[in-house]
Amino acid sequence: MAGGLLVAHLVLVAWLTLRPLDVPWVMPPNLRPLAGIEADFALGWQVGVRRLAEGLALLAPLGVLLPAVHGRLNVSPLASLVRTVAAGALISLGIELLQTGVPGQVVDVDSLLLNPVGVALAHAAVVPAARHWLRRRTERDHPVSALKEEAPQGRTPTIPRVGIAP
Repeated sequence: MAGGLLVAHLVLVAWLTLRPLDVPWVMPPNLRPLAGIEADFALGWQVGVRRLAEGLALLAPLGVLLPAVHGRLNVSPLASLVRTVAAGALISLGIELLQTGVPGQVVDVDSLLLNPVGVALAHAAVVPAARHWLRRRTERDHPVSALKEEAPQGRTPTIPRVGIAP
């Protein structure tokens, strides 16, 4: 189920970010970090907040979907966060690189900064609590005996000696 949601989300992101746009003019690429956000806030705080929210929300579901697809419950929270944010950053970089060849789409370095932050925020807000809840539910449904005795294994098998041919 999580794999299907992940694919559906990536298809939606590709459609939003990689479809050609029919526009009369295109802004130049933004290669200065945070310059686009500063310009949006100069137009008004509503425009700036909307721009921040769009940048944070675009890939944020990956922060939950990527660990859900992997499905491990007992994993280091920091390692999970680092892997998920790195994957989100690479996907964001791939989108920006692909946008260089799409008419009407503009490369923006601010997206490379905001998208992984959105992934990290979603991961930190949901995944640790969800894993904790799932671990407790699993332990409650399948209690593990504290003392496990090893089952007898029987005699050790022996291999008959075979002579070497002359």
